[in-house]
Amino acid sequence: MNDTRTIRVTGKGRIKVHPDMTRITMTLTGLFPEYGDALRHSSEDTEKLADVLAPFGFARTDLKTLNFNVDTEYESYEHKGVYKQRFAGYRFYHNMKVEFESDNDRLGKILYALATSPVAPEFRLSYTVKDTEAVKNTLLGNAVADAKAKAAVLTQAAGVTLKDILTIDYSWGEIEFEARPMPRNVLFGKSMAAERAAGSYDVDIEPDDIDVSDTVTVVWEIG
Repeated sequence: MNDTRTIRVTGKGRIKVHPDMTRITMTLTGLFPEYGDALRHSSEDTEKLADVLAPFGFARTDLKTLNFNVDTEYESYEHKGVYKQRFAGYRFYHNMKVEFESDNDRLGKILYALATSPVAPEFRLSYTVKDTEAVKNTLLGNAVADAKAKAAVLTQAAGVTLKDILTIDYSWGEIEFEARPMPRNVLFGKSMAAERAAGSYDVDIEPDDIDVSDTVTVVWEIG
């Protein structure tokens, strides 16, 4: 029979970190009568997009695919007072991203190039952190320290002592390191092309700190 007495405490780590990376998420789409045409045009448009980004120091491998799919699309039409559906074609969606160290001057030039490019993708802006592992490690350390502090208060109040740590449970959940200064449904693209500047947009964005947290559950033996 195991007579070991234990105490289980969950500690929380929380820090604010200033984003130092800019992320541009881009979407290309097109509708074509044949599946093969949709694939071909997607590939061609992606190559054109890579060409647009190349002058700003991006290698082709820097353009990362987040999601790609080709789906059938139908349209409604009226025939003798009755609304029906008919096959419209195959639509491709190619969602990609590039990231770079935050620089508003560089960002303004990239946005202008995207908005005035032949493929004119829709795009969103967000900000993230370059060294996410260092932030995660700090969070874990803070969470364990918080658990230990709480355990010390509880055991002192209960008149017992902390002994060896038996287990440490960490969820390993994905932490989102992303700040979005604008709502997620705000898209940029062809609408920006009407504004003509000297090959650049005047961008003055300072993202807020990213507030992240995580928890760790620690089990101690008590005596």
